[in-house]
Parts: sequence; C-alpha cells; structure tokens
Amino acid sequence: MRQHVEISAPGVTLMVVCAAIGAAATALSAKPYPLAIASAIGILLMFSVKIVRQWEKVAVLRFGRYQKLQGPGIFMIIPVVDTLSAFVDQRVRISTVKAESALTRDTVPVNVDAIVFWLVWNAEKSILEVASFEDAVGMSAQTALRESIGRHQLAEMITDRDALGHELQRILDDKTNPWGITVQSVEIRDVHIPQALENAMSQQAQAERERQARIILGDAELQVAAKFAEASEVYASNPTALHMRAMNMLYEAIKERGSMVIVPSSAVETMGLGGMLATTALNKNH
Repeated sequence: MRQHVEISAPGVTLMVVCAAIGAAATALSAKPYPLAIASAIGILLMFSVKIVRQWEKVAVLRFGRYQKLQGPGIFMIIPVVDTLSAFVDQRVRISTVKAESALTRDTVPVNVDAIVFWLVWNAEKSILEVASFEDAVGMSAQTALRESIGRHQLAEMITDRDALGHELQRILDDKTNPWGITVQSVEIRDVHIPQALENAMSQQAQAERERQARIILGDAELQVAAKFAEASEVYASNPTALHMRAMNMLYEAIKERGSMVIVPSSAVETMGLGGMLATTALNKNH
C-alpha cells in the first residue's frame, strides 16, 4: 500500500500549458491578468488530476467522509475539499512468517518458517475496516502459525506439511475476510528442531534399522532351520543319500591343494569312505 501522490504528471503538464497560454495572452494584451488567471487555473488542475495504476484502487474522502472508490485510470478531485486514502495494491502478495521456539502438542520446541499468499479482494473494506491491513495480516499469520503448531505433533509437522498449511489458510481466512482480504495459500517452508533432539532422533532411527536387520536375520535362520529339518527327514529315510552328501562335502574340502581334513575313523567306517580316500591318495601319487 503506497501513499497517494499529491501531484501527477498530467496535472503538471496541464499547469505548464495553462501558464504558457496565460503568458501568450499577457504578451498580446499587455496586461498581467491573463497570466495570473491561467496560472491559478493551472495550479488547480495540477492538484485535481490524479492517476491510479491498473492494479490499484483508492478511496476519495470529501471533508473526511468516504465518497467512492476510484481507479484504475485518470480522474479528478476537488482540491482542499477532497482527499485520497493510500493506494491499495490488489495483486497477490507474499508475506514471510516465522514462529520461533513454538511448542508442539508433544512439547517439542520448533522454529517454523512459512509463506502466506494473499490479496485484497475488496479495497473499500481494507481501507475502512482496518488501519494497516498489511501489518494486521502479518501479525495474524504469526499468531495462527503458533496456534496450529500447538495442535500438531512433531512427526505430523515434518511428514504432513500440506495439512498444516491448509489449516493455517482456513484460520487466516476467518480472520481476514471481514477486512476484504483473502488468503490463497500457505506454504510451510522449513521446520527446525533443536540439535540435541535431532541427534536423538537419528539414534532412534539407527536403532530401529538395527532392530529390523536382526528381525530379518532371525527370519532367515528360521527358514534355514526349516530347510534343514526337511533335509533331515529325507536323509533319515534314505541313508545312501546322506552318505553321498557326506562324500561330496569331503571331496569339496580336499580338492584344493594344501588343504587337510581330519575325519574321525568312525565316520570313515560308517560311510565307507576308506576306499575313496585310498583312491584319492593313489591318484595324487601318480
């Protein structure tokens, strides 16, 4: 909202034209009256002609009483009798709001930065109903942000910022609509938490990941044990398969050079591995 300008460029132009006409008339008539009259008319026009830009509105007050809204474009007022309010910008505006050390519902201090997008949809109300609507919107947004933080837990604020923004928009709309102002949207830009709490949350997340890893490892052990149980049933019903598996394991262990495997004699006698060991030794000697 900018303050009104007393003198406009078209008004200055009209004053110069009137002064030039008065000077010419004075030169032709050799009398000073035309210049004085033309100058007075030029000064009157200079303070009468006003311009409002395309996106602005201004209120005309006559002897302090509201008359009408003007703009955009060029218009005229009566000097001394009429005055203008501040020009109201009706474009979308952006206000930055910060809430420092606000407590969440679970009593965690946070610093929250938000951006409020708003506009003036009724310039008459914004001029007549509130003294400084820009400051009023900023203070209301800060108060609403603190109230909304107190209704949410920290996890909700971090994971669901859109819900917090919609709630702030609703609260601000209820406050600013009587002033002719509407809040289009609110965006939560950042949520800062204390460093100590951030470290604790990091440790908690790490512990949770370790717990999940141990659970997965335990599930794997259960699956392996179940497979071993199934294999034991097969081997119990088929001793030859068990012997073949044992021989394969032994072969895999001794086929590498420089390896040595100690096998109990009872195992050799039970599985009939003596012949196989002798054959393997003979092959190595050859």
